[in-house]
Amino acid sequence: MARHSLRTTPAFAIAYAAAHAERKKPATGTLFSLIAAFKISTEFTTLAEVTKKAYRRYLKMIEEEFGTMPLSVVQDRRARGKFKEWRDGMAANRRKADYAWTVLARVISVAKDRGLIAVNVCERGGRLYEADRAEIIWLPEHITAFCSVASPELQFALLLALWTGQRQGTLTNIAWSQYDGSHIRLQPNKQRQGKKKKRIVIPVGAPLKIVLDARRPEKPEGTIRNTFGKAWTSDGFRASWGTAFGRAKLGDADLHFHDLRGTAVTRLALSGRTTPQIAAITGHSPRDVDEILKAHYLGGQSELAEQAIVKLVAQYG
Repeated sequence: MARHSLRTTPAFAIAYAAAHAERKKPATGTLFSLIAAFKISTEFTTLAEVTKKAYRRYLKMIEEEFGTMPLSVVQDRRARGKFKEWRDGMAANRRKADYAWTVLARVISVAKDRGLIAVNVCERGGRLYEADRAEIIWLPEHITAFCSVASPELQFALLLALWTGQRQGTLTNIAWSQYDGSHIRLQPNKQRQGKKKKRIVIPVGAPLKIVLDARRPEKPEGTIRNTFGKAWTSDGFRASWGTAFGRAKLGDADLHFHDLRGTAVTRLALSGRTTPQIAAITGHSPRDVDEILKAHYLGGQSELAEQAIVKLVAQYG
């Protein structure tokens, strides 16, 4: 009883809370301090919210595994082996392992760049998972199957992706004020594409324009894609999309929402658009556009070759 009463006294509670808070503070001279510095750096604070959310999950894993590691050890070349062992322990899920390594390497890279340490032992770490989805596109039968079970909002999301070639995160944040009746203009600060932050102005094709105009509110406020009057959250959209995808029984097709970007590229190519024109619309680099078109015979070879012959016959036949 005496022990129990001691543990519940105000003095004990205050002391315990203080000790717990002290334990959670980034310890100077350890990897904890590098993670704390990374979290307030522009390299982290300027990331998209969905990316920051993912980073925080892995930063917590790194803190739990290596947080107390002294900086002298962090910079020792032998630490690389320990970090690799940790990553390889997640090899059953190679994408998870690579993401964990990427976050750790980013923390240490930023620390070195800012003069907090002198050596980055995680440089050129390599990847366990190599995925080339350039050859994967949504075929007409996939689109039909999805639309047959999807809600009007999700069908609209699919149409928007097919006609703009933008990422899911970009599409969920497009505001009505960015649509002027003929173009969608991505916001310079929040919706530039890729690492080079390209500004994108997307001409709106007739099929998309018809739907946009029909859904456009009297006052152009809020985001273009919403349901029940509320903007999609990233988690909410993924959950709704996943449910519809499952109902469409497309699991064997190994399709992702992101594959709609490559699909948009192939559709533009089949309509006769050039690589620079496609890149200007979707935000891909010209090199990435060419890789997508080369990877899939539907996008880069057979149909385009047939089109070329038809045009040749029309001109010289």
